Amino acid sequence: MHVAHGTVATAGAPDQGARLSRIYHGVKTVIEAYRPNGVSIERVFFARNAQSALKLGQARGVVLLAAAHHRVAVHEYAAAAIKSAVVGYGQATKRQVQMMVTSLLRLPGGLELDAADALAAAICHLHHQSFHGRLAQAMPKKLVAMRQRRSVGR
Repeated sequence: MHVAHGTVATAGAPDQGARLSRIYHGVKTVIEAYRPNGVSIERVFFARNAQSALKLGQARGVVLLAAAHHRVAVHEYAAAAIKSAVVGYGQATKRQVQMMVTSLLRLPGGLELDAADALAAAICHLHHQSFHGRLAQAMPKKLVAMRQRRSVGR
C-alpha cells in the first residue's frame, strides 16, 4: 500500500556537506514520521565518472547512517533487479520505470523520476519478500531450518 513519497531537495545547498546534511535529515524525518521496518536502496556497482561515484557513495552513506541510527533494516538491490521487478525488463529506461510505478500504485498526476526510482526499489523489495515468503511456506520445515543455519554462517 502506498503511504507517501517525495524527494529531498539539495539544489540550493552551498556545498557537498550541506547537501549530505539535508539528505540525512530528510531521511531521518521520514523514518521518524512513518516508522518503516526497512529501507530499500539501489546497489551501485559502477559509475561513468569518478566524481559522480564519490558523491553517490557519500549520499548512500548518509542514508545508511540514518537507517542505522534508527535500527531500520537496509535492503539493497541491483538496478537491473529493480527495473525487472517493476517493468519486467532489466534495461528499462527511467521514464518506463516512472510510468509503471505510477500505474502500479495508481498515483494521480505526475511523479518525479527520483521518487519513482525510490518507489521502484520499495516495490522490488516487496516482490522479493513475497517470493521468499511463499518459497519458505512451500519448503519442508527441515530444509528451511538447514537454509537458515547455512545463511547464518556466511
